[in-house]
Amino acid sequence: MTALVDRVRSRLAEAGGEPTAAAVAAAIRAEAGGVVSDLDTLAALRTLRQEFVGVGPLDGLLRDPRTTDVLVSGGAVWVDRGTGLERSPITFPDEAAVRRLAQRLALAAGRRLDDASPCVDGWLPDAGVRLHAVLAPVAADGTCLSLRVLRPAAHDLGSLASLGTFDATGEALLRSVVAARLAMLVSGGTGSGKTTILAALLAAADPAERLVTVEDAEELRPRHPHVVRLVARPANIEGAGGVALRDLVRQALRMRPDRLVVGEVRGAEVCELLAALNTGHDGGAGTVHANSAAEVPARIEALAALGGMSPPTAHSQLGAAVQVVLHMSRRDGRRVLDGVGVLDRRDGLVALSPAWTRAAGWGEGRARLGALLAERGTVPPW
Repeated sequence: MTALVDRVRSRLAEAGGEPTAAAVAAAIRAEAGGVVSDLDTLAALRTLRQEFVGVGPLDGLLRDPRTTDVLVSGGAVWVDRGTGLERSPITFPDEAAVRRLAQRLALAAGRRLDDASPCVDGWLPDAGVRLHAVLAPVAADGTCLSLRVLRPAAHDLGSLASLGTFDATGEALLRSVVAARLAMLVSGGTGSGKTTILAALLAAADPAERLVTVEDAEELRPRHPHVVRLVARPANIEGAGGVALRDLVRQALRMRPDRLVVGEVRGAEVCELLAALNTGHDGGAGTVHANSAAEVPARIEALAALGGMSPPTAHSQLGAAVQVVLHMSRRDGRRVLDGVGVLDRRDGLVALSPAWTRAAGWGEGRARLGALLAERGTVPPW
């Protein structure tokens, strides 16, 4: 069967045109010498359909509403359905099959993936999937394919509380932070739920507010009536046409935002975000990768250095721009709010004081957070 499929694939490539079901069936019978059962024809049709349509053998996994990530490496397929990665029974026959799928998906995303450009990051709008692929031999054990399923925001703060992301106290605290228009950063590791909770927080904002989001990949889709979404664009293979996240932050400032949101702060754009939050744009937000909430100041310092900002300046800007840090983590496969902290300036540097943590409850930063809420006319939820 594998040899037959290979011959049919070559015949269709030589013929060109649209690989319709009739054309594929005719090619199968021609390559089989006219002697092939209906079952073999259907099996070959099914295999070739996976070659030409959608995400091939991964389609069933991506259609599962629980799926958040599908990963392919060394021909093996792994899936995360919200409780951590698990091995899927789906396999690829060989490295060439994975490579063909990766290249076809890259083409669908308008990107190039070959030996001259072996890595790609793209967006598949029809499937609602973010694509990342690395070809062998750069990927030493075979082509790696990473698919992140990006679905419209399905949770608000209430539903996240019912799922155990935080308790009633945490929900009340988050609603107070949003109502007081405190600037916040959501920290955590990959897949910890940073984007999910940020979308829920934005959905809780006043419907009369105008939210302008800036992202490297289109992930944030808050259920809010007035959202303007800007998405960065990488340069093409000639190095032209790129639109950097840093440039989009500057453009967003001219769009009369009530809240400026950067989906993920990962580079020099942090300088523009901090500057914006220091010029009257209350209630801004962003996400950042960090191992803990306490490490956020150091992380921002490192990112600001990419934009030419000195450490003292970065700490000064951060201390004036951001009031609250929310840290997300994964516990027993569940995404949970691990803690809420407030940023304070100490001896010229910014440090975090825990206001509430899942492990210990209220902390030393509670009084400072209460004062920040009271200054904005919001009654603390305790």
